[in-house]
Amino acid sequence: MIEIDNTLVSFDVFEKEFCCDLSKCKGICCVEGESGAPLLSEEIPELEKALPAVWDDLSLKARALINQQGVSYKDIDGDDVTSIVDGKDCVFTCYDENGICYCALEKAWRAGKTSFMKPISCYLYPIRLQPLSGGRIGVNYHRWPVCKDAVACGQKLGLPVYKFLKDPLIRAFGQEWYDKLLEAAKWLEENSESIHGRK
Repeated sequence: MIEIDNTLVSFDVFEKEFCCDLSKCKGICCVEGESGAPLLSEEIPELEKALPAVWDDLSLKARALINQQGVSYKDIDGDDVTSIVDGKDCVFTCYDENGICYCALEKAWRAGKTSFMKPISCYLYPIRLQPLSGGRIGVNYHRWPVCKDAVACGQKLGLPVYKFLKDPLIRAFGQEWYDKLLEAAKWLEENSESIHGRK
């Protein structure tokens, strides 16, 4: 782990390679999983505010579910997550003519229809944030078999996770924090042999 301000960053964030390949995975991360996307409490009203901008892109089942239980629910662990249709699709999924799943929220944001892009947990994936003692946050790389094509693409491009997720990491922690992350990455590269046995 590397400590940056109040975060502990896993070595995997620097060493693992990753780049989404929608042509192969078809956005399966928005469909697979035991529950919806993790949400911060302040993101729920943002989702509700964005509904008019995305409503027409949502499936009929998603609209009915949102009308019934809202944009979110508490999962088995008591955490707020996005509502999901039939135990799989996030209510904010939409599909193109090739069957590729997209986020309706991001689509609306890119079209200038909403100021909220999407939940930070989605934007940061494959990084997951973990609350730690003393108010610190664990910044961890999450392994998921459905993302095997993204791992292969990242390895082909030589693109480490921290570079692939530059923009979402800056959104989550700020430019100053990311600059420190780059310094840590450089230090790790220069000292990789001496620290390898301590990981």
